[in-house]
Amino acid sequence: MNLNSIALLQQLKAQLEKFKARHPKFPLFLDAVSEHALTEGTVVEIAVSTPDGQNYTSNLRLMAEDIELIRSLKDMNV
Repeated sequence: MNLNSIALLQQLKAQLEKFKARHPKFPLFLDAVSEHALTEGTVVEIAVSTPDGQNYTSNLRLMAEDIELIRSLKDMNV
């Protein structure tokens, strides 16, 4: 890993800490989901509503590979 990559990771970590401070309940939600709902076949749905009234919704059914990726990211403290 070169110095640019390390600097980028440090910047990303700082931004993530600020995000957690702005939205303190969201990390708790993610922790609960990762502890109790990360099983193959779980459906994850994401809904986004813009200030001007647009709505976007998508979902996916978790596969074993998805859960492995999520756990790897969690282990990296991302």
